[in-house]
Amino acid sequence: MSGDFTRLLQAVAGGDRGAADDLYGLAYEELKQIARRQLRRGRPGETLQTTALVHEAWLKLFEHAKTDPTDRAHFYALAARAMRQILVDTFRAGRAEKRGGDRYRLEFLEGDVPVEQRGEVLLAVDDALTRLAELEPRLSRVVECRFFGGMTQEETAVALGVSERTVRGDWRKAKAFLTRELSEQE
Repeated sequence: MSGDFTRLLQAVAGGDRGAADDLYGLAYEELKQIARRQLRRGRPGETLQTTALVHEAWLKLFEHAKTDPTDRAHFYALAARAMRQILVDTFRAGRAEKRGGDRYRLEFLEGDVPVEQRGEVLLAVDDALTRLAELEPRLSRVVECRFFGGMTQEETAVALGVSERTVRGDWRKAKAFLTRELSEQE
């Protein structure tokens, strides 16, 4: 199945619309799982639905941007990043008129976030993750894969082309950085 996935990715990169339809069918259920995980971290009353998030991420990956995922793991890492960007943009647009400065302490990697704080937490995580990406891009990618994409250490290692040991170390460093950054925003 992984070989089929890679073959379809290559065909899509070559402009084959039929392959794009086949790839979408093959990836759809897993994309929906990623979208569900990310929407659970969203704000209450969020209007974006799982299917819409999957469709927007697909468009972002293949219609609006020139991305050429090289394999299955890379594809899902890029999809997780696209979904994160869509959710953050959606929440920022909805919040633009409500410019409160309240920030929430984030224990996001160790437990659940209360529903009423999820949108604010998403923005706080995104801001901190953007700062982390400026300092350590790979650490930021690990968080995108693990936290936003729900990928395992093994899947993250494959997607980023590093060892699982490197992912474990990067994950610990990224959590420490994000915890520190977010606690300073209280």
